[in-house]
Amino acid sequence: MTADPVPSTGRLGDRIIRVPRAHNAERGADALERLPDASGPFRDLIAGTAGCSPYLAGLIAREADWLPQAEAAPEQALSDTLAAVASLSLSDLPDGLRQAKRRVALLTALADLGGVWPLAQVTQALTDLAATATHAALVALTEAEIARGKLPGLTVDDAATAGGMTALAMGKMGAGELNYSSDIDLICLFDETRFAPEDVAEARAGFVRVTRRMCAMMSDVTAGGYVFRTDLRLRPDASVTPVCIAMDTAERYYESVGRTWERAAYIKAHPCAGDIAAGHRFLQTLRPFVWRRHLDFAAIQDAHDMRLRIRDHKGLHGPLTLAGHNMKLGRGGIREIEFFTQTRQLIAGGRDPGLRVRGTLDGLAALADAGWIPGDVRDQLSDHYTFHRTVEHRLQMVQDAQTHALPNDGDGFARLAAMMDRDVDDLRRDLTERLESVHDLTEGFFAPDTPEPAPEWGEQLTARWLDYPALRSARAVEIFRRVRPVILRRLQDAARPEEALAQFDTFLAGLPAGVQLFSLFDANPQLTQLIVDICATAPALAQYLSRNAGVLDAVIGGDFFAPWPGQDALTQGLCDDLAQAQDYEAALSRARLWTRERHFRIGVHHLRGLIDAPTSGAQYADLAGAVVTALWPVVCDEFTRKHGTVAGRGAVVVAMGSLGAGRLNAQSDLDLIVIYDADGDAMSDGKRPLPARTYYARLTQALVTALSAPMGDGRLYEVDMRLRPSGRKGPVATSWAAFQAYQTAEAWTWEHLALTRARVIAGPADLAQGVETFRRDLLRIKGQGETVLADVADMRRRLEEAKPTGAVWDAKNGAGRLMDSDLAAQTIALLAGAPARAAPDQIDAGRSLAGVSDATITDLCAAQDLFWSLQAAARLLTGAILDPDALGEGGRRFVLREVGCDDLDALADRIATVSRAADAAFARLLEGPR
Repeated sequence: MTADPVPSTGRLGDRIIRVPRAHNAERGADALERLPDASGPFRDLIAGTAGCSPYLAGLIAREADWLPQAEAAPEQALSDTLAAVASLSLSDLPDGLRQAKRRVALLTALADLGGVWPLAQVTQALTDLAATATHAALVALTEAEIARGKLPGLTVDDAATAGGMTALAMGKMGAGELNYSSDIDLICLFDETRFAPEDVAEARAGFVRVTRRMCAMMSDVTAGGYVFRTDLRLRPDASVTPVCIAMDTAERYYESVGRTWERAAYIKAHPCAGDIAAGHRFLQTLRPFVWRRHLDFAAIQDAHDMRLRIRDHKGLHGPLTLAGHNMKLGRGGIREIEFFTQTRQLIAGGRDPGLRVRGTLDGLAALADAGWIPGDVRDQLSDHYTFHRTVEHRLQMVQDAQTHALPNDGDGFARLAAMMDRDVDDLRRDLTERLESVHDLTEGFFAPDTPEPAPEWGEQLTARWLDYPALRSARAVEIFRRVRPVILRRLQDAARPEEALAQFDTFLAGLPAGVQLFSLFDANPQLTQLIVDICATAPALAQYLSRNAGVLDAVIGGDFFAPWPGQDALTQGLCDDLAQAQDYEAALSRARLWTRERHFRIGVHHLRGLIDAPTSGAQYADLAGAVVTALWPVVCDEFTRKHGTVAGRGAVVVAMGSLGAGRLNAQSDLDLIVIYDADGDAMSDGKRPLPARTYYARLTQALVTALSAPMGDGRLYEVDMRLRPSGRKGPVATSWAAFQAYQTAEAWTWEHLALTRARVIAGPADLAQGVETFRRDLLRIKGQGETVLADVADMRRRLEEAKPTGAVWDAKNGAGRLMDSDLAAQTIALLAGAPARAAPDQIDAGRSLAGVSDATITDLCAAQDLFWSLQAAARLLTGAILDPDALGEGGRRFVLREVGCDDLDALADRIATVSRAADAAFARLLEGPR
């Protein structure tokens, strides 16, 4: 038989599920005399509460007349108590706030001890009281300052938002987690933009007075008690700054000298009083300071150092002893769980907004949901945290003391056990087990292991590492000292250790800084194997990584090994990311970071054999297409802001060449053209109007700049627009009418060949469809031209003269190689009037042509397959023509794996055989049908 569920509303007495035992029965009996109508579980709760806590016994005596109505409807009593605060005048506030504090303290204690409210509801009620009291005091005191003319330019109407002053709740208050006898941590700021520059100093003085009076009103102990002890020391540079400072001053402080502990503090920050909207705006400006865009594993060391300083200051080192143990700061205590949670949030919260939650339990849940901690760790730490906080509350309820220390004597433990209705010995065992469990779960995350001795190998090379920029700080040297042995051992295990070490040396020398990357290696040792693999195999990828080490974040914090999402999903993902940018420059920067990670992912997957060359080519093209598609509207919006819009259907971006064909390599640039359709001689309608032709020319240049301009985060792609009508001589953007006329009457055959790969990737759908329909119709017509084969033959001859056959390993240039077979593929597509863009599909379209044999198709496809695999490998490994002698053993093995050959001699033979066959096939194609 199951028990009836406990109701969540109704009388408090009907919802009690536990009661404390009276440690002092006489005090419990005295309390019952003041509540003669108390009965049943509520009577037992009053007796046990008063019998354990002299402080609560005093509150029961003082609020005996109010308590029966609170017992009848506790949630309503809490709401009414908080609401009454808002109507108090300034003169009534001190006493009114103290009465509210007494009542909320008593009600939450009874609801907590009786199990009526869970921990989260108890701490939220205490937090709501603190926020309500702070807001009421700020508003009333600001109104008084305005009335005295001490806040220039403000009227009585401004008092409702405290004249632009806001109080940020920090720590437990910001997270809605105030403990029973907590002080409140506030940072008081004012919005200086609400004042004329010459009045800011006077306004600051006024807000400083408001802050000091608010603290006195809250903290002073009177006959009615106190409200909250108020701590303002978390503000910027608290030893030298006034108690209330301008938001701009605070922002500049955090941008310039803000420390990791301050970033951690702002995880829980929340505007609680005064101008709430201004507080939220300020927190928004601090988002880049708190949430770094890269995985911040360096925060682990910062947090560990902070823990050690706290232990040193409080004398909390040594083995666990229950007597006097600090449940907050001691071994296995509350702070350990909070540090563990907040540090992991700092590490990954910049990449994952879902981790930006204020509560500790919410943080643990978010970390588990995102895969940063196992589910069982979340469950254990959440359970321990709830237990620890419950014990903390019981300790503080005894005398309303801000204590976290377990009792030092047997009587104190007996009282604590009575409050929790536990056996003393059982409670001691439970405390010991839980504290040790928290320590075991968290200590390994913070405390670095003692590094193993590094192998005595490569010392001639490694001796110079300390001179590299990445190791110029003592902190970087300290962290690298821990990871160096692992790196060297893995380099020793490479196929050619000396080659791998030399490449790693080049990688390390190119790093501009080391703390973040070395911290990443320290926390994720498996990454060092990836670095070694890259250095031993792909020098170009290692060089890329040296310049863009932040891409390693994606390996740890993203879906690095998930299935490739495809261009549509990539486009949507980038659009969502760009939507979070605060301005245009930030959007371009975000696009670069986003693209770099995915570009690196493709290279690593190819290197590791997770994908082959054709797949990598398609993924690089997906990525580039997504970037252009997502950036185009951002560029257009920024341009429109300055120049307005032009009447007409707008403009489309057309991918040409390899991007149009859906196949890029690791070093590819982008061939693009822009086609626009404007109404007549239309002018743009913005504040700086432009004629249509100039408008779209500059818009196109803005796109090129957005893609190719070097920024702090590098460039996205080099852009080539020479495939536009008339090449370099023509306008960078072409009108729709001019494009049709040119392609129909003036274009050369090579331009029609280029059009076989044209693909609209951005712009309005109706214009895009028009371009595609025209392309298909034009190819069907132009492919029937009498001079096509002769023109192609002449073009092939010119290419051979301009780019003579080079090295044996040159995959691109030479008869029958990649560029030659690409030209053959485009020729077939033009002759067949086929819409296909990818080279293999274009070659296959030859089956519809008379005189194109299966052998011709087979030979050309074989050339495409071999030489694309070689080209993709060469561009990934070295960024240049393949040179097996310079590759190293790892690179050579990768190339041979990609082409399916056992050794380089076999590959050379295959290159010769395949290129000769493709050359002959192209020659047969150009002879035409017989």
